Amino acid sequence: MSPSSSVTPPATANLTREETSARSSALRLDTIDVDLDLRHAADLATETFETSATFVFSATTSETWIDFVGAEVDELIVNGEVRAVEWDGARLRVDDLAAHNVVTVRARGVFSRSGEGLHRFTDPVDDEVYLYTQYEPADARRVYPVFEQPDLKARWRFRVSAPAGWVVLSNGAATHRADVDVDGGVRHSFAETLPLSSYITAVAAGPYHRVDGVWTAAERRIDLSVLCRASMAPHLDAEEILDITRRGLTFFEEAFAFAYPWGKYDQIFVPEYNLGAMENPGLVTFTEAYLFRGAATAAQHEARANTILHEMAHMWFGDLATMRWWDDLWLKESFADFMGSHVSVAAGIHPEAWVSFASRRKAWAYEQDQLPTTHPIVADITDLEAAKLNFDGITYAKGASVLKQLVGFVGEDAFFRGAQRYFADHAYGNTTLTDLLRALEAASGRDLAAWSTHWLQTTGMPEIRLTRTDSGLVVHQTPARPHRILIGAYDWEDRRLVRRAGISVDLSAEQTTITAPVLPDAALLVPNDDDVTYAKVRLDERSTAAVAEGLSTLADPLTRSVIWAALWNAVRDGLLPVAAYVDIVTAHASEETSVSLLSDVIARTTYALDHYAPRGDRARLSATWLATTWDALHRAEAGSDAQLAWARGLASAARGDDSHAAGIRDLLRGVVTPPAGLALDPDLRWAWLIALATTGHADARDADSELAADSSAAGRRAHRTVLGARPDRAVRRAGWHAAWNDTTLSNDELDATIAGVRAGRHREFVSDLDDEYFERIRTVWATRSIEIARRLVRGLFPAADDLDRVDQWLADNEDAPAALRRLIIEQRDGLARDLRVRALQPTG
Repeated sequence: MSPSSSVTPPATANLTREETSARSSALRLDTIDVDLDLRHAADLATETFETSATFVFSATTSETWIDFVGAEVDELIVNGEVRAVEWDGARLRVDDLAAHNVVTVRARGVFSRSGEGLHRFTDPVDDEVYLYTQYEPADARRVYPVFEQPDLKARWRFRVSAPAGWVVLSNGAATHRADVDVDGGVRHSFAETLPLSSYITAVAAGPYHRVDGVWTAAERRIDLSVLCRASMAPHLDAEEILDITRRGLTFFEEAFAFAYPWGKYDQIFVPEYNLGAMENPGLVTFTEAYLFRGAATAAQHEARANTILHEMAHMWFGDLATMRWWDDLWLKESFADFMGSHVSVAAGIHPEAWVSFASRRKAWAYEQDQLPTTHPIVADITDLEAAKLNFDGITYAKGASVLKQLVGFVGEDAFFRGAQRYFADHAYGNTTLTDLLRALEAASGRDLAAWSTHWLQTTGMPEIRLTRTDSGLVVHQTPARPHRILIGAYDWEDRRLVRRAGISVDLSAEQTTITAPVLPDAALLVPNDDDVTYAKVRLDERSTAAVAEGLSTLADPLTRSVIWAALWNAVRDGLLPVAAYVDIVTAHASEETSVSLLSDVIARTTYALDHYAPRGDRARLSATWLATTWDALHRAEAGSDAQLAWARGLASAARGDDSHAAGIRDLLRGVVTPPAGLALDPDLRWAWLIALATTGHADARDADSELAADSSAAGRRAHRTVLGARPDRAVRRAGWHAAWNDTTLSNDELDATIAGVRAGRHREFVSDLDDEYFERIRTVWATRSIEIARRLVRGLFPAADDLDRVDQWLADNEDAPAALRRLIIEQRDGLARDLRVRALQPTG
């Protein structure tokens, strides 16, 4: 059985909050011993592996169930007695329990190709096989029998048998190795962990390349390591990663007044990873996208550092003190998202991390919070399917945004004193919102009930705009929320916009009048100038005119970030024409010194042209934008981050216009020398080639030639996209059907296939398949893993010219799984926005 086969998962796989709460109230776990046999993992014909778990626990119920999703359950032993196996594919019934129990389950798991459970990857460079696990929120049960819920913690002991020569890792430190057969198999034993939830246990195995390090503090030694596939070793920035790790651990131990509790600290970069990273204590996993195969901008290094620090924050927020159920997912993710930027700045790793946060993370939150499916930061999560989709911009970025606001409200010292108390009170336990608020209130002396109600337990964001009057300034906010904002006032000086004043204002009503004389006369007024609060900012007409003329002259990148975000929100809401936005970008982006802001602006401009520009003007605007990226690339400083950002921007712009196709081909073929300082690394070459293929200027021979030079896993995925992006009806339709029907595709291969289908503006090739899309989605949701199904539902959603078909499906499928309906409702909202904003655009 293939892990991505069309075997229908049992209905009982979707655990609910109520039933898991009942189970945790009746059980108390002590230890879980896991034994995995991965000796035959390198044989790709072997689709399963032996797995077993022995549970020691007390019970106040005579019956419960153990979670397991795999090929077979072979044996169940309860308190020394072999029992009949009653397993429905997800739950194993266990009855006749005593007050104290020892239960052993022996089973066979299935190797994954979807990134869920135990993922198996074959490196095309050297044919080596690599394994790693990914569980959150509930995929440990794909690898070994478990009680799959965060509030049933246990001390875990792992034993893993693997081929000789493989590196094998788990949460605990390795304690023993022993040969297990004449063929060279080795059993690895690991130290018992402190109490952990199942979703943060982990295993990795394979011939990984490893770089070791050490961190010392308070006469303690913590062993560090950084690992990746052997073929990726030349791209592993181990020393930079280890330096960030040491600095982060030093900061967190002091800030939280709680020593790092998990022994060692391994960090492993793995292929075909569904997430950015995962906070498994002692064995943190990261996507290989953080290993740079060519030139990388400072923004990319900053993003990687932020993720390293985000996962490190989880060692306390999430791993040490864990939310009781997924309603309080924010208790770990919002804090980790906030801490990633905070520590990056406070520890001097990347001083402008809050600029990137304002531009990128907050933009994600603002967009998510305007969807009809938005939810409070403290969400109502009834089951695992809902939990899976709740790893979103609200839980991460909005939560982090309001935490930044909270730190300003209670004070940084009080915030960290509250965190210290929280960890002291709840170490190795499970918590809820009330537990954290109680600790913060005790440390700060403030009543946080009203703050929690307005910011954690409501949806949406206030929209802030200013009205100038003869006597002062009126601040409007809708809806009204209690918070404090800073209004920056800027005027012209030597043809530059210079800050003249900053006025802090407490807001609680829908209108607040300010009488400071300097404000009404300023050329530019910027609400939320320091980006402390969480609000959608509207620039008044005079300020927009000043920005159009002088945005790039503003000295503070955080102010520019707030303004760029305000402009983008105005475009998304149909208040600023796409043509006007392109004019502002063309005038100022090439002078933008923050590569994070520049990269975001470039990406958003291409998105605006693809989604919001009226079709009658799209060709003209696209040609203008492509010319802008081409000229900016050739004018950028040699070897600069800006040069690389524009080179990548050229690739995306060239998918919508072919006026520079010949020039790009000449650069790729070496007929023309690239701009000085620009290295045509494999990723950039593939991006340009995909653009050429999309507009019909590259064919299969070009793709094969590029693959011969880069036969890596990334190269093979890009090759798949190039072939699928060719503007040919038969090619696009073949890719569309392969995405649905080829169950051998891994998660990343599926993405590459979908990228080919969607490349450029060639919807006409697959528009007649819209009905088939809607006929397929319920079946794919029922028969494929949620990760694969989600990629298909989102990736192939029809970009139609009306909402009729999607509205009909929603009306006809009110009984569809709530998580599937949420995806369709969100996709519908995106399409509705496209159509609405497009209709508002002036033409000509």
